[in-house]
Amino acid sequence: MALEQQNFNPIENAKSQLKNHNRGWSQKSRESALIRLSSIGLPNHRDEYWKYTNPAELLTNDLHGLAVTDHEEANVFAEVDALKIIFCDGIFKPDLSDEFLSDNISINRLADKGDLHWAQNYYGALEKHSHTPVARPLAALNTATASDGVLIHVKGNIDKPILILGLQNVQAEATLHHIIKIDPGCSLTLLESGSFATKLNTVMEVFLEKGANFEHVRTQGKDHDRVAATHIFSDIKENAKFKSFTLTANGILTRNECVLNLSGDDCVAHVAGASVGDGKTFHHDDTVFITHDAVACESRQVFKKVLRNGATGVFQGKILVKEGAQKTDGYQISQSLLLDDDSQFLAKPELEIYADDVACSHGSTSGAIDEQALFYLCSRGISRNDATDMLTLAFLAEAVEEIENKNVANIIVEKISAWLSRRKN
Repeated sequence: MALEQQNFNPIENAKSQLKNHNRGWSQKSRESALIRLSSIGLPNHRDEYWKYTNPAELLTNDLHGLAVTDHEEANVFAEVDALKIIFCDGIFKPDLSDEFLSDNISINRLADKGDLHWAQNYYGALEKHSHTPVARPLAALNTATASDGVLIHVKGNIDKPILILGLQNVQAEATLHHIIKIDPGCSLTLLESGSFATKLNTVMEVFLEKGANFEHVRTQGKDHDRVAATHIFSDIKENAKFKSFTLTANGILTRNECVLNLSGDDCVAHVAGASVGDGKTFHHDDTVFITHDAVACESRQVFKKVLRNGATGVFQGKILVKEGAQKTDGYQISQSLLLDDDSQFLAKPELEIYADDVACSHGSTSGAIDEQALFYLCSRGISRNDATDMLTLAFLAEAVEEIENKNVANIIVEKISAWLSRRKN
């Protein structure tokens, strides 16, 4: 077994897959991605954007020691009236998913080959353009080898959110690739919950046409082992709005990358995250790159991490304002709350600006619970544990407030409160 792991090479494995399995309409894009990956090479700990996170565990096919998640509470959004798309052990299950009987939306499966497909010109397109100036090798690996995913084309009004739900019965490794295309003036709320695999590599490419609206809320993990690399790419046209929020609770290694291009005037992009980690095995990395390439656009990055018992949190966030992108409004904040002296928060905020009429700011802080506030609450008869939970929720509030759907936001607060309750001394 050890020899097999030592000899495993993801690039050679990808070449073998493409040689032995023709993927129909996506084959050319996969072959192109493999060429990119071979040129870029696999990430290593010496790379600038991987210096805080060792990618080695994401590059093996070893599932030894990773636990399988219970189905109990897999669907965090069970209370939400949503149309469900279900994956089981990393495989899309149409028979378990809800039927979509509407001309306003089409949903297809990536694994369905065929010769022609509406997504043919979109598959891997944003991933391809994401490698300048920073290489995204795991995303290229995903495009080359993705085994399944959903292709969603929104063409009109959708009454309900769509929920992508993962269920897991056995140890599994999954490489999923989703494409979301939202036509002019249309909207979609997309939720993600559950466990898709013990080891996961996902890419979501989101294409927002003029005036389109996309809200994305996902939860990662409960109390199980998980090794995951996720990527969200989006191209945002004129007057379109992109919002994404992620709650991460526990897991072993999670790397969430978000690469957004504001290409149309007066568009908006908000990306936020709240993570709560307990223990030395917890390592959570948010890496964000937002490019302003149009006039009068707004972006926000809001990330909060609560860490204890040796947990590690990482934030790498960049705002790039290109020449001519005047009247840019860019905001970035990353903060950690360290509940003991053993945990650590590593941050690398960046601004790169080539326009003069802009309002851009970034900040990063790390600290402990405010003892004065804690004393005040305790003096009012609140126990120290409950007071700590209250201050922790208040700390995370700015990130959670980025969720526009208040029902969904309340569910997220409940899940954070439940996590805190399970970890009281």
